[in-house]
Amino acid sequence: MAVKAQDFRKFLDPAIVSKLKTLELRARMVVEGFMVGLHKSPYHGFSVEFSQHRPYMQGDSLKNVDWKVFAKSEKYFIKQFEEETNLISHIFLDVSKSMDFKYDSKVTKLDYATNLAAALSYTMINQQDSVGLVTYSEKIQSYLPPKSNRIYLTNLLTALAQTKPEGKTSISRCLESVAEKIKKRGLTIIISDFFDDIETTISALKQIHFKKNEVIVFQILDPIEKSFGFDRDAIFVDMETSEKLTSQPHHIQKAYQEAMKEFLNRIKSECLNLGIEYNLIETNQPFDKALMSYFSKRAKLS
Repeated sequence: MAVKAQDFRKFLDPAIVSKLKTLELRARMVVEGFMVGLHKSPYHGFSVEFSQHRPYMQGDSLKNVDWKVFAKSEKYFIKQFEEETNLISHIFLDVSKSMDFKYDSKVTKLDYATNLAAALSYTMINQQDSVGLVTYSEKIQSYLPPKSNRIYLTNLLTALAQTKPEGKTSISRCLESVAEKIKKRGLTIIISDFFDDIETTISALKQIHFKKNEVIVFQILDPIEKSFGFDRDAIFVDMETSEKLTSQPHHIQKAYQEAMKEFLNRIKSECLNLGIEYNLIETNQPFDKALMSYFSKRAKLS
């Protein structure tokens, strides 16, 4: 698929990204689209040391080609760098059934979250940061420990591509079980709709934070989950329990919106009190907000 540089920014659109066939291609397009949209590269200023050469691979930046080696051998080699402040990251991805929801959006919450996790993983591996992946619902579905080599990216993307929505959301149980495995201070990224008991969720966030981890929260919602903008009588079905409720949406819309606002404000305020970076993202929004949040946190840790 040939794409001109000036066309990359369109791949920040979740609807377009979802049409690309492979997750690796999606991740690359999202990251490249984001980079093209910046006036200054977020990689600039990181402390790095030259490490070794490796053969050029499709998608590598030409700025890292060692032209002196090319002049001697007529072969393309990339200068690899080892960051002095190598970062260890964990991505927690909620794959519960509630994440499989979409209304007018082109993608489900899980589609959006998976593409975001892939783009973040792609970025971290390219920076020689270590990244691990945890997919969970009411239990851990898969766990890949943090590693930083490029071959490992295939394992991460394969695990993401194989995610299927199942079970209920239980953020606290899964965070607490994996927290014991996090021995070194690093970055923890949590991607979820956070449709779980708020008290136990906050307790789990505190536990991760108190282990000296930097934490970024991405709360992913379909736009209608905030507005409750249904225009006719409907039967609502809980995607995790199959419980049904018949309702006239316009009669309860105001109360719903107030309850949702209180729920979102509580999560946001608790995160801010803990020094956790909180991002509310709707599935019709470009990925750049999420990526900028990551780069901002990464710069603070370098």
